[in-house]
Amino acid sequence: MKKTDNLLVELLVEELPPKALNSLGQAFADTLFEQLRTQGLATPESSPTAYASPRRLAAHVTALLAQAPDQAVSHKLMPVSVGLDANGNPTPALHKKLQALGCDASAVGQLRRAGEGKAQALFLDTQVRGATLAEGLQKALSEALARLPIPKVMTYQLADGWTDVKFVRPAHALVALYGSEVVPVRALGLAAGDTTQGHRFEAASRTVRIRHADAYAEVLAGEGAVIASFAARRADIVRQLAEAAAVVGGGARPIDDPALLDEVTALVERPNVLACSFEPDFLQVPQECLILTMKANQKYFPLLDAAGRLTNRFLVVSNIRPEDPSAVVEGNERVVRPRLADAKFFFEQDRKKPLSARVDGLARVVYHNKLGTQGERSQRVRQLAQVIGAQLGDDHLARQADLAASLSKADLLTDMVGEFPELQGTMGRYYALADGLDAEIADAIEDHYRPRFAGDQLPRGRTGLVVALADKLETLAGLFAIGQLPSGDKDPFALRRHALGVVRMLMERDLPLSPSELVVEAVGLFPQAPPETASLLSDFIYERLAGLLREQGYSAQETEAVLALKPGRLGEVARRLAAVRAFAALPEAPTLAAANKRIANILRKAEEPVQPQVDEALLCEPAERELHAQTLRIARQANAQFDAGDYTASLQTLAALRQPVDAFFDGVMVNAQDAALRRNRLGLLSVLHGAMNRVADLSRLAT
Repeated sequence: MKKTDNLLVELLVEELPPKALNSLGQAFADTLFEQLRTQGLATPESSPTAYASPRRLAAHVTALLAQAPDQAVSHKLMPVSVGLDANGNPTPALHKKLQALGCDASAVGQLRRAGEGKAQALFLDTQVRGATLAEGLQKALSEALARLPIPKVMTYQLADGWTDVKFVRPAHALVALYGSEVVPVRALGLAAGDTTQGHRFEAASRTVRIRHADAYAEVLAGEGAVIASFAARRADIVRQLAEAAAVVGGGARPIDDPALLDEVTALVERPNVLACSFEPDFLQVPQECLILTMKANQKYFPLLDAAGRLTNRFLVVSNIRPEDPSAVVEGNERVVRPRLADAKFFFEQDRKKPLSARVDGLARVVYHNKLGTQGERSQRVRQLAQVIGAQLGDDHLARQADLAASLSKADLLTDMVGEFPELQGTMGRYYALADGLDAEIADAIEDHYRPRFAGDQLPRGRTGLVVALADKLETLAGLFAIGQLPSGDKDPFALRRHALGVVRMLMERDLPLSPSELVVEAVGLFPQAPPETASLLSDFIYERLAGLLREQGYSAQETEAVLALKPGRLGEVARRLAAVRAFAALPEAPTLAAANKRIANILRKAEEPVQPQVDEALLCEPAERELHAQTLRIARQANAQFDAGDYTASLQTLAALRQPVDAFFDGVMVNAQDAALRRNRLGLLSVLHGAMNRVADLSRLAT
């Protein structure tokens, strides 16, 4: 058994981009380990651990071999007829091939033949020496650095003043230890050693020596004042935030924001949470404004009370731990005050003008160079909202939706949204309430952007639901009309998200609205739309629905069977899927699905359009008379159950058709010579096909 030991690799750099730090650290460790394993240096016990702090990327890998085992390699050279002449002597082509592999003429005697006849070929079996750890690590390190998901590459010069290096940030030191031994590798113009640097201000000494690969985290924490693990540092911040909030009291809790927590974790090497405060007068400003300015600009954690309202206290994650933190606290309080004052100023200035006074200004804001201004867009949303409102309710809902739609984009022209675009809609709601509009309209102005992301809440009220549908459908129809469809993983206008939002609203609120009919209304607002636009957009929406259903655990067959009919009311889809699943479990299901597929093929191949009509006088075979009688009887019961919304019972009732369907295909020639008989039998199949496929297209269940 070859010797194994643990490996540590660390790259010391200048401050890394915080939003990318965790992914950079994980990618560095994973790629390094993958490359070492590929070269045979890993063992079954090997595993990587990633480290990432603002100034370092590191990986610790356990149980690596000092040298990979030798490998037997078989080289297929060429066909025997090419490598040997008629007398069995090597040809020039064979000599040339052997030379390319580093072998001389003596290797001819080591060749073996494999295969038979013309397929017989010459093979050379060799032993390839396994890579040493230094060789393997050099290759793995180069590959790990090349594959890093770097958001933006920098170019800098090495100390010689001539050599350019491209990397995410300038690198200053490289550590590579196999146990306690330095591995002689190089990267980014640096030679590996065993020394690094700790915290810029709080390390015990400027240079920190790592004596063993396994001591890395412990030495950095002790001598370097650095928590090297991203996960450990994050957990420490979470603990300190909770403890600091408990000291503040009153049920205070820090705002829950995983993205902010990750970013702050990437900004500090030795976190120290401190409680700060600001003047209570600022709480007159909508809390979303204050929270956003503290999070986005200062990376602070606002504190909420037990009811979820913002308090005038906030938490700061400092990177230093002075004995007297008062200067740090006062400094952060001093810095945040102007930010909050700006928010208060914007809010007060915006309230001097009602939302309605800003609507005309939207005509001067370009939405898209092919789709006009925000003002024109608002008019289209209003038209669509009135149509949807009338379909869902009455004239009152249509009027409410029209008013909310007309004001929905007005807050884009406010100072607050100009400073914080994330607050669009939210500020519109506050300003609408300040203007004296009722809560239904104000909520609709905020909610018309919902759902903004997967899992987001739907609009609260009916008016908001109408305007949200209109807004998303107008966006989809407009961009489809000018050919801006998503392609592959590129979706710059988030059209997949908009379509999924439409699907969720129609489905989860069980709205009596057909997606295809809504699409026709929306596309009709764009005269430049090509004729196929409505069909393409309708298919796009149903594809998003199919993807959502598969994520919820429905099979591709079940989903295709239900959506093949493009059901007009999406709130029924779940019940249809449940019915299909129950039907598929019946013993009759496979036979009926196969028969259904056969019927569909027969009807599709008919020479002329088939009418679902049957002339009983032309039913001459017992099997077709029986099928007709059973279809009428069973379809009557199944249709009644379908109309009552009991889709499961409707499909199970249809299972009784198995025997007469089997008998029909066994004993009746559909494509009879007599044209009248042929048309009648095709009509019978058409009636049967229509009866069987009201809940779903059962042919999609055929294997």
